Amino acid sequence: MSFVREGATGADYAASRHFDCRSVPKDALMKTSQRLSMFVRATLAAGVLAHAAAAHAEFPDHSIRLIVPFAASGTTDLAARLVAEFAGRELGQTIVVENRAGAGGSLGMEQVARAQADGYTLGMATMSTHGTNPVVYAGRLRYDPIKDFAPVSNVATVPSVFAVHPSVPAKTMQEFIALAKAEPGKYTYASPGTGSLGNANVEHFAALAGIQLLHIPYKGGGPAMNDAIAGQVNAITDNLPSALAHIRAGRLRALAVLGEQRSPMLPDVPTYVELGYPQMGGGGWFGIVAPAGTPKDVVARLNGAIHAAMRQPEFITKMEEAGATLIPGTPERFGEQIGEAIQRYQRAAKIAKFQVE
Repeated sequence: MSFVREGATGADYAASRHFDCRSVPKDALMKTSQRLSMFVRATLAAGVLAHAAAAHAEFPDHSIRLIVPFAASGTTDLAARLVAEFAGRELGQTIVVENRAGAGGSLGMEQVARAQADGYTLGMATMSTHGTNPVVYAGRLRYDPIKDFAPVSNVATVPSVFAVHPSVPAKTMQEFIALAKAEPGKYTYASPGTGSLGNANVEHFAALAGIQLLHIPYKGGGPAMNDAIAGQVNAITDNLPSALAHIRAGRLRALAVLGEQRSPMLPDVPTYVELGYPQMGGGGWFGIVAPAGTPKDVVARLNGAIHAAMRQPEFITKMEEAGATLIPGTPERFGEQIGEAIQRYQRAAKIAKFQVE
């Protein structure tokens, strides 16, 4: 307490109230300073967290881009545009589809991996980009299929089909295997390119069946299919939706389907599993990924919007017409599926030795 003499001036009173820090022990001053510093840091941190939480709560507040690492055609592109349309409605923002084709899908995925992890850049991951490419181009990819991405949701699985030109005297896969064994290296097959999913699948099957086929790589699935139906090559493997019209028209003959079960579109064509090759596994898939580090609440918001889109009748109908089976799931399950695909093709590569040098 401070006492002021009677008649003292205001200045005298102020002086009597003046705090002299020299009278306070140094350790007390240090503790006070430390407490103040901790308070300031805590206040700033709380402000940053509150700002981040508010930003996430408002997600999305502008348009989102969805990168498709292939040309604007086919089932993957169709699925991306359906997701963009219906999930965009759910989110209240426009989702813009951008096709960034090249290097078997690797170029587009590189862009996704290096984008800002805020949920505003997404990518369409496929069995090629996240299954075969990491194995076929081991050590050469500019992205890690596991570490560089945050899985959001799987979307669909699509069977592929192995088909031959009608000039090939084989009505069944067993007959084709017999022909190929009788004349090793005579029969050719087309693929969208060296190291493609089609190339990997056929080489895997050929190794399991003990046959030797001559690979004819093309620059894309379109040119490969054109030569297959023209009889320039003996066989081709492709997504069922892309080959179905040619099979129904008699321009190709389907011998086997790569999928979990027979396709209702080709109910008389057996799966590889039925033919005695369970190692071939199921068909291809595609789903949505974001850059690694994308906030979990943003991933959850996107996952919910995609699932809501996949429940729309128009979405379901168009995907079924394309031969796809919808497989919505959690981000965790999609991450597991990506890991399983890599392991599957690592085993296949050891058998078929199809790694590109």
